[in-house]
Amino acid sequence: MSNSIRSILFLSFVVSMLAACKKDDPTPVTLTSTTFSNLPADPPSGGYNPTNGQPIGVTKQYTLFSFKTGAVVAHADSASAKWDIGFNGTTIIVNSGTSGPGTAGAFVQTGVFNEIMTAPVTGYKNDDKNSTSAPLAIPKGSGNGWYNYSSSTNVITPIAGRVILVKTTEARYAKMEILSYYKDSPATPSNTSVDRYYTFRYVYQGSGTTAFQ
Repeated sequence: MSNSIRSILFLSFVVSMLAACKKDDPTPVTLTSTTFSNLPADPPSGGYNPTNGQPIGVTKQYTLFSFKTGAVVAHADSASAKWDIGFNGTTIIVNSGTSGPGTAGAFVQTGVFNEIMTAPVTGYKNDDKNSTSAPLAIPKGSGNGWYNYSSSTNVITPIAGRVILVKTTEARYAKMEILSYYKDSPATPSNTSVDRYYTFRYVYQGSGTTAFQ
């Protein structure tokens, strides 16, 4: 066989191999944010006591959420690793430590939601209600975590630029921004707006990498 024929056959083999590799390359997945509306966080069935402002008819149970499924998890599974975070009033828990049997962690980062393109690999905190300094990974109280409370209007307002970063029970990553604490997300909520209904957007990276893109 001549050298020229050998060269042609070799080049044909290389081209065919490259074409096969290109064909088998997975199509890149572009992550987009998902908005979850009106997640009930134990809204009071009997309204609020006009004397002391306390909610009437609450269950004191948390509404549990899984970033993997993008859905609410039944409270019957609260003792499992099926959920990542839970909501009750303005309190948000993670499935770890004193709040659940999982290994989820979270922290609040200051930044622009769309500009946080990579999840940190460290810094995630577990819930520890025995701690006097930081009992929850996502802090409670006006100005401490994700919201401000106005005593003059009795309105809860998400703080712009506060993004909650989560390491899930399956060691995957998510970023979440709370958009509203009121049912149907009124543009200008008032003390007559129906509260304890979260609307939030999130990006979940389920591949095991830290990239939010």
